[in-house]
Amino acid sequence: MKISDALARGRTVSFEFFPPGTDEAAATLEDTLGELAVLEPSYVSVTYGAGGTTRDRTHDLVVRINRDLALTAMAHLTCATHARADLEEIVGRYRDAGVENILALGGDPPRELGLPPGELAHAIDLVRLVRGIGDFCVGVAAHPEPHPASESVESDRRFTAEKLAEADFAITQFFFEARHYFELVDALAALGVDRPVIPGIMPVLSVGGIKRMAELQGSEFPSWFTALLAPHADDPASVRRIGIEQATALCAELLEGGVPGLHFFTLNRSSATREIAQNLGLGG
Repeated sequence: MKISDALARGRTVSFEFFPPGTDEAAATLEDTLGELAVLEPSYVSVTYGAGGTTRDRTHDLVVRINRDLALTAMAHLTCATHARADLEEIVGRYRDAGVENILALGGDPPRELGLPPGELAHAIDLVRLVRGIGDFCVGVAAHPEPHPASESVESDRRFTAEKLAEADFAITQFFFEARHYFELVDALAALGVDRPVIPGIMPVLSVGGIKRMAELQGSEFPSWFTALLAPHADDPASVRRIGIEQATALCAELLEGGVPGLHFFTLNRSSATREIAQNLGLGG
């Protein structure tokens, strides 16, 4: 099933996973997939390692989910460090395996691997390549705060609008205040783009970890959130409880504002996502 068809039918709920690198991690993911499948997600997505480090593992996991688990899976794909011929081969394999959904990303080349830059400069070039190889539903990424490499908010919105105009939908990076999402959508609408933009949700379960991730993607960790968590810095259970409460409140505000769906970054664990879904009354 194409994700665009699911979006046309109504609000979606989806989950993101990454390819496991060990037998133990694979067993954890297997449990997670089973625990989240009962929520009847509209689709799930599988990330792609920087520089293509999970190229085959991403492919194999996406194909297996589609084939064996009665779930719709979307493959992430980055163009950084890849030659055009490599990308054509990867996309062609997905087409031949019956995969219908690809998230086309620019990607950040890992400096430590010393890989050369790819032949495609931007995600919009990858969207066009995917379109030329098969009848795919193509998603792209959006940065609500915006992308850290952008010259300005205005230029980020303009580039996002250009690539989204050639894609079917977007999924955002995570954020902590709903206003960032609604400001992004309003800016895109003002630029003439009204494709679905699905907010990405990452509950705060560890203060240090989430702050590092937010810094890498250029997101602000709000001072009010830091103040809320500060008295519980030495109490992981309380940090987790507050993180889930705040993620639930964020999702509720987004749903009230009419978002087309919610996309949860699970980190291959199910418990936090299941708790938020239960709080919101989502799922099967």
